[in-house]
Amino acid sequence: MEPAQKISQLSETERLLATAPIGKLMFKFAIPSVISMVVNSLYNIVDQIFIGQGVGYLGNAATNIIFPITLLALAASMLMGEGAAIYFSLQMGLGRRDKAERGISNALFVVSVTGTLFLIFGLAFLHQLIYIFGARGEVIPYALDYGRIIILGLPFTIISGALGSWIRADGNPQLSMAIMLAGCILNFILDPLFIFVFNWGVKGAALATIIGQIVGFVMAVCYINRFKNIKIRRENLKPSFKLTLTLSKYGMSSVINQLAVMAVVSVLNNLYVKYGAQSIYGAEIPLAAHGICMKVNSILFFICIGIAVGCQPIIGYNFGAGNFDRVKKAYIREIILAMSTMLVGFLIFQFKPEIVINLFGQENELYNDFAKKCFRIFLSLMVLNGFQIVTGIFFQAIGKPNQAMFISVSRQIIFFIPSAFILAHLKGVLGILYAGPVADFAAFVLAFVLVIHEFKHNFNRENVKDMEKTDKAALA
Repeated sequence: MEPAQKISQLSETERLLATAPIGKLMFKFAIPSVISMVVNSLYNIVDQIFIGQGVGYLGNAATNIIFPITLLALAASMLMGEGAAIYFSLQMGLGRRDKAERGISNALFVVSVTGTLFLIFGLAFLHQLIYIFGARGEVIPYALDYGRIIILGLPFTIISGALGSWIRADGNPQLSMAIMLAGCILNFILDPLFIFVFNWGVKGAALATIIGQIVGFVMAVCYINRFKNIKIRRENLKPSFKLTLTLSKYGMSSVINQLAVMAVVSVLNNLYVKYGAQSIYGAEIPLAAHGICMKVNSILFFICIGIAVGCQPIIGYNFGAGNFDRVKKAYIREIILAMSTMLVGFLIFQFKPEIVINLFGQENELYNDFAKKCFRIFLSLMVLNGFQIVTGIFFQAIGKPNQAMFISVSRQIIFFIPSAFILAHLKGVLGILYAGPVADFAAFVLAFVLVIHEFKHNFNRENVKDMEKTDKAALA
């Protein structure tokens, strides 16, 4: 849309995005996104809280071992979920309803097959997987008990997660949020019942989780015949390799980010087992304590992601319309909001970490000592993460997926993993903790340089036209 286009010619949504105060728009679009993101992150954390209280740190270590498997399933869900949602929106915008239908139908077939494969291979190779992800000694039986049940729920997780993305794209974000909220609430209710009343331990926590996922799955599946803009037709429920590749391209950025997180968790688990065994803490304490640290911090991460994703329509529309001042204003405001969120977490983790640690159970002094060090050292520069997260998604919103992916994986793969290996070798188990602020600072500098370059050199109409040409070529 050209900047000179009269406001009267715009639709109601377009007028809102083009003229409404940025603060009002951010509140309207970001709040449902933030809630959805936070709720989605609470499944594993709720398990850890109750497991910590009812089983102890060995149980929490087991959930951390299984966490990469869950991340891999979420990545598979996002590949088709986010990919097909973007494809759906593009095709609907171009008036190609039939292609939108084929895209969603093809993706539904693919995620159904993917969920089944995860179930088969997960159960068949569980022993090998938990070893790869760092399970040793006393943690192994807990990881097996928890993992066997969690894997049973992966097909429901993959399919319902993808359906949630398509439901949002279809114009029903409230239902998508309600699906995740219902599952999480049920998990929260069943966890203490199964762990403390029935004394099922980690098995009970895993069972509560998959029951919540099944309920969310049922709610999502019921929407299949209720799409506002398309119909899922039987003749379209057949695989198309070319179409699957196209959908995968659109969803790849989210997948790479998930895989990067999984790689970090796997590396950390193994480093903690190796260097923890050489320290006074042993192998299990660092594994369990740092798992809690990362998952609590993930809530703040997801809040920042929710802010950025919620602002995508504002930034994307105004960038396409050439309203660059509004783009910059929205970007700066979401940066301030995200970094302020991280600042609140930083203050709690630095000055009162025991408030958070004690939620996951009362343990011995060695455990508490290492857990406090995790929060105070590993998260010492966490405020900078708010900038990196928002900037990565900002590039996605303006049609720069390569920059977005580069920023997203820079902290995890480029900076963190090498730093963790080097510092662990030099300083032992505590050296691993210092890899966190090293990676945070380096990723911040990279994101800052890229976004300043973008503002100085590429915020012009020619850049928008180039993006439009790229989109048309991709859809041809």
